[in-house]
Amino acid sequence: MSPTEKQKEKPEAFRAPKGMRDIVPIDEPYWEKMEGVTKSTARSYGFSRLEPPILEAAALYNKTSGEESELVLKEMYTLRTKGGDLLALRPEYAPGICRAYLEHSLGRVSQPQKLFYIGPVFRNDRVQLGHYRQFVQIGFEILGGQNDPIYDAEVITMARNILSELKIKNPILKINSIGCRVCRPNYKRQLQGYYKNHEKELCEDCTRRFATSPMKLLDCKQAQCQPFKEKAPNLLDKLCFACKAHFRAILEYLEEVGASYEIDSHLVRGLDYYNRTVFEFFADGKEAEIGALGGGGRYDYLMEMIGGHALPALGFALGAERLIDVMKAKEIAVPPKPQKRVFLAHAGTLAKKNAFVLREKLLASGIGVAEALSRESLGAQFKVAEKEGLSLALILGQKEVYEKSVIVRDLAAGTQESVLIEKVVDDLKRRLKA
Repeated sequence: MSPTEKQKEKPEAFRAPKGMRDIVPIDEPYWEKMEGVTKSTARSYGFSRLEPPILEAAALYNKTSGEESELVLKEMYTLRTKGGDLLALRPEYAPGICRAYLEHSLGRVSQPQKLFYIGPVFRNDRVQLGHYRQFVQIGFEILGGQNDPIYDAEVITMARNILSELKIKNPILKINSIGCRVCRPNYKRQLQGYYKNHEKELCEDCTRRFATSPMKLLDCKQAQCQPFKEKAPNLLDKLCFACKAHFRAILEYLEEVGASYEIDSHLVRGLDYYNRTVFEFFADGKEAEIGALGGGGRYDYLMEMIGGHALPALGFALGAERLIDVMKAKEIAVPPKPQKRVFLAHAGTLAKKNAFVLREKLLASGIGVAEALSRESLGAQFKVAEKEGLSLALILGQKEVYEKSVIVRDLAAGTQESVLIEKVVDDLKRRLKA
């Protein structure tokens, strides 16, 4: 290839990696609304923020999620450091939250610890509607305290309240109990006995899960496995007395606050550490195709898996992108960005420097300012003011700089007056209030 041809060759057009998206300015109001609702909910229920690092030891997820889980086998992004450590990009939050709880002895501060987070997670998932490889989770966890069903009802109600604040009406709550160490082993044996007669008819994933994680067969979405799921033994019939009482109490609390629910005996969620309560929320109508908006459950044994003592623990997470997708599909309005109230124009180099200082003064006083300080022509600057739809302008020229004043112009009425710089903030607040 000749030098001329090389010069004409187009540079490579880079795009975001498959399954990962840019958060563009037009979506900013959705994200601000989401974060605002999350933080206000956290304050209302007494939660404090904890953000573990994006990278954790890969072994943390191998132990807690299960080495045979889809997350570990297929979805986790891992990397080897120069020092030889195997790390993983965070595929979920709960294990990292529990690791931080132990590392920083948070249990000594108070019991229970109520913690929340907002941040990205990474899964090498199949890209489809509602499924991304980088997505943001907002979540709440309760660690320690009593193993009280009122906490289960609390986190479910919190998730429901967040959806309500985002104007996502009539969400569908699916809930189940998957038992405990007492009642679950016997059920697993019954389940394996049932599926043994159909082992050759199962999909590849279910065949692999059969020996080590038989309950995950109930979570299979493959069409060929659905007939067997329908006739599988019902775990709710096999729960021990304590698990039955715990589950019944949760449902009673939900009924007291008017929360509708559907008991789904096939709901087990895909991670090994869950016990007793599991739940998921879905949008109603055609937006249900997006998938679960979020979910969670109880994980009283997770802390023990990573070197601590068994500790009552539970929580939930919501997928921010899926919530936004539903809000857009349902045409749910969100508050626009705060409007700029005043346009600031300048004429001349000296005035430009003073305009730069004046803008900072106005912003510090809570007055929104639009400007085009990079443009020298007043005409070009006022075209920007017109585009912004502003009716009040401040104009600084060389004369105003020497007089320590500024021209306040009413663009709608075509009137103007000179105001001393030291009084301009009070003058603007009076005008804007009027």
